[in-house]
Amino acid sequence: MNSRTAIIGARIFDGLFWHDDQSLLLDGGVITGILPENDLPAGTETIDATGQLLVPGFIDLQVNGGGGVMLNDRQDADAIRTICAAHAQFGTTGLLPTLITDTFEVRARTIEGGRQAKAENVPGFLGLHLEGPHLSVARKGAHDPALIRPMDQADLDAMLACADVFEAMMVTVAPENATVAQVKALADAGIIVSLGHTDTGYGTVAEYANAGARTVTHLFNAMSPLGHREPGVVGGALDIGSLHAGIIADGFHVDPVSMGVALRAKNGPGRIFIVTDAMSTIGSDQTSFLLNGREIFRKGGRLTLADGTLAGADIDMLSSVRFVHEKLNLSLDEAIRMASAYPADAVGIASRKGRLLPGLDADFVLLTEGLDMASTWIGGKRVFQA
Repeated sequence: MNSRTAIIGARIFDGLFWHDDQSLLLDGGVITGILPENDLPAGTETIDATGQLLVPGFIDLQVNGGGGVMLNDRQDADAIRTICAAHAQFGTTGLLPTLITDTFEVRARTIEGGRQAKAENVPGFLGLHLEGPHLSVARKGAHDPALIRPMDQADLDAMLACADVFEAMMVTVAPENATVAQVKALADAGIIVSLGHTDTGYGTVAEYANAGARTVTHLFNAMSPLGHREPGVVGGALDIGSLHAGIIADGFHVDPVSMGVALRAKNGPGRIFIVTDAMSTIGSDQTSFLLNGREIFRKGGRLTLADGTLAGADIDMLSSVRFVHEKLNLSLDEAIRMASAYPADAVGIASRKGRLLPGLDADFVLLTEGLDMASTWIGGKRVFQA
């Protein structure tokens, strides 16, 4: 393939507008423009995608596993490569492999594995999401309560050492086990602090947002609800404009009615974006797997502990986009933005990813008119063909 390539014949959505009878021009893995085929520079190699939709690649900020691999079980670069490749089959061109609450040693291996993955330029790898262990036992969800603990200086130092290492780095904490000063130190270093697995109230959410917390982890799940006298974490996420919030769009974690209410209620500029919270089952035929020694069962689109507690999700990004488009009656434009532009905005990588604009990375997905997968492209290279 020449360094200058054009995708022709597709209907293109750049994250803002649809373009008909136009071509996407790429050069060296970067988008250089959207223009008519007749205006393409001489010598441009063309790839015909007639009848397909060309949309920004999906960005998933919470991915626990894929391809039969859980990050909690394997923390090396090959494991991260497997997870990224599994999700690329469903249109994800950038993701944060997510470590669920574990030991200090497992977290250290995860950070080292992330460094290796970056050094090897693993396609789709953006950085890490450390979900815990500094959470609230009262809102633990499927996290092992025996491993939940307050953040100490060694924990803070380990995370601060990741500043400027990855394109994006996220940590989920609860105010019950992380101080305002610790959150400020992380945020000041450029690490995205997300509030989650917490039973705290609105006032504390506002205090932590002022200290630099930028997102809320899987809205509605494992957090204090919106009450008529205490707005809780849900109320804080919706009311505080600086906060973005991830949401799991599988129909099990959040009812579609509640999802619609949240989307209509969210104060900006922060947005609600899609996360999968996917486990190792994506891209695999697993019927069960282990998390911290406990068996997770896969049945009917749900992943649960033996007691029925939801334990992550069994859904991919394309299915999530379809869900919000079809079940919430969102425009396809907005459904795609929830999976691309908005997560890019939330973690501060919109200058490179999330939209198909000149100068941004050529990360995109080709879909059929029926919203089935055709192919996935990362940095101008096709990494998956249906």
